[in-house]
Amino acid sequence: MTDDLDRVRDHYRATGLTERLKTALVVLGPEEQRLKPEQLATLDQFHTRGLAATAELAKLAGITAGMSVLDVGSGVGGPARFLAATCGCEVTGVDLSEPFVEAATYLTERTGQGGQVSFKAGSALALPFDDGGFDVVLLQHVAMNIADRPLLYREIRRMLKPGGKFATFDVVLNGGDPHYPVPWAKTPGESFLLSATATCEAIEAAGFRTLVQQDDTAEAKTWFAALRASGPPPLLNLGVVMGPGFADFAANLGRNLMEGRLGVLSAVFEAAPVKS
Repeated sequence: MTDDLDRVRDHYRATGLTERLKTALVVLGPEEQRLKPEQLATLDQFHTRGLAATAELAKLAGITAGMSVLDVGSGVGGPARFLAATCGCEVTGVDLSEPFVEAATYLTERTGQGGQVSFKAGSALALPFDDGGFDVVLLQHVAMNIADRPLLYREIRRMLKPGGKFATFDVVLNGGDPHYPVPWAKTPGESFLLSATATCEAIEAAGFRTLVQQDDTAEAKTWFAALRASGPPPLLNLGVVMGPGFADFAANLGRNLMEGRLGVLSAVFEAAPVKS
């Protein structure tokens, strides 16, 4: 397990990330200028369909004002900031990459949301929080990096209050071996994909019951086609975070979706009562 985590940590090492972000954000104004979460959406939403997918998942999960939300694999904090701003919830993010956590904290200071949104470095397989502290747990485009799915989903179950919701939005195997590199893995050795069916079975086995399960592959294909047709990416894009090769990784994800090798799953689960 340690070797797997080390490979994933290396993939998201992002040396000098906060300084790169400071440089890139000059296009939005001086350092002291407060930013809106939506202004950062092209560089802080690390998943297919970006901001729209985050908004849809929040709606499926029923996130409302006053809820306590945990974003596992929070990246540089885009979904956390957006949910806090639009739903009025309190969001805690946790990520394996310390540079991502540092960058997420910096961007949250720029949006003035430090009282509502916070971040912590930690593993999804040993979440650094007490049991039952959250109303909702989000997992967006994270599970494909984790080999021990049973442990992952048990940890998420441990985080939830009775009746709490777990909302996941992830890439899944659909048919055939994927082309690499992709955004979450340069080689197959860093990628641990399951089918949609196997994913939901593993989640239910960890103590959940399914509330919503939907195939978002068609929407993802449409989104990628629109990206290709729109020309060069904006100045603030995921390449600022992940490096100049990221565009090729993303193109491979689109190719895998178009060829039917991969799919996209959205699902919401309810924490089942713990058996005594």
